[in-house]
Amino acid sequence: MTTQALVGSMPQHTTMSSSAAIGRGYATGGYDWHRLHAAAIDQRVDSPRRPGIRRDPATQASKRLFDILAASLLLLLLSPLFIVIAVLARADGGPVLFGHRRIGACGRTFPCWKFRTMVPDAGAVLAELLARDPAARAEWERDFKLRNDPRITRVGKFLRSTSLDELPQIFNVLSGDMSLVGPRPIVTDEVRRYGAAFHDYVRCRPGITGIWQISGRNDTGYGERVQMDRHYARNWGFISDVLILVRTPAAVLRRSGAY
Repeated sequence: MTTQALVGSMPQHTTMSSSAAIGRGYATGGYDWHRLHAAAIDQRVDSPRRPGIRRDPATQASKRLFDILAASLLLLLLSPLFIVIAVLARADGGPVLFGHRRIGACGRTFPCWKFRTMVPDAGAVLAELLARDPAARAEWERDFKLRNDPRITRVGKFLRSTSLDELPQIFNVLSGDMSLVGPRPIVTDEVRRYGAAFHDYVRCRPGITGIWQISGRNDTGYGERVQMDRHYARNWGFISDVLILVRTPAAVLRRSGAY
């Protein structure tokens, strides 16, 4: 079954660039983001002739209830695995968890938890690499990722390739910052690349899994990721969430696009 068969055909809308002021406003929560980004709303979605078509995933009680129940069950079942990974991550003397600031629903930022997969001085290692390697710098500016990342530990490579490093995001789901299914959580520097689609992104809680995760992950282009997030926000449904969850284990086992 293709991704399009799962969630329908992907809309092809042209995005417009968001200003730096809007980017700052979303990231800090200091602005009325509904007002500031009103010009970016696609009238075909918000037209009065189609009442009730917009259902912000972040405000759906059924989605939130499912998240709490399913995340609680997963945490109980996976607790032995959490302990094993924590011991391995701690072996090099660094912290077990790493919280990276990401943007969530309504533009609020939150610490997105992962098992630490990088060396303790990862920031310095990255800065040194980007300063001396133009190819790595171009890759970082394009994807915000490096296929051959010198910061990643041996244990970290395994955790990333199997997506086990993302298990602590279950705590983010329970706290209400994330959902089991949703857009890929992004950092502030990525807001400008979303353009008008950022308005759709902030209608959702970011997800541990989603359309991008079951569609090849890093093997897809950045523009495709943005369209996937926009499509999810505009076409969310409980059944499609369940289908994405069902398809996630197979995508993890294939390890396609995971690094």
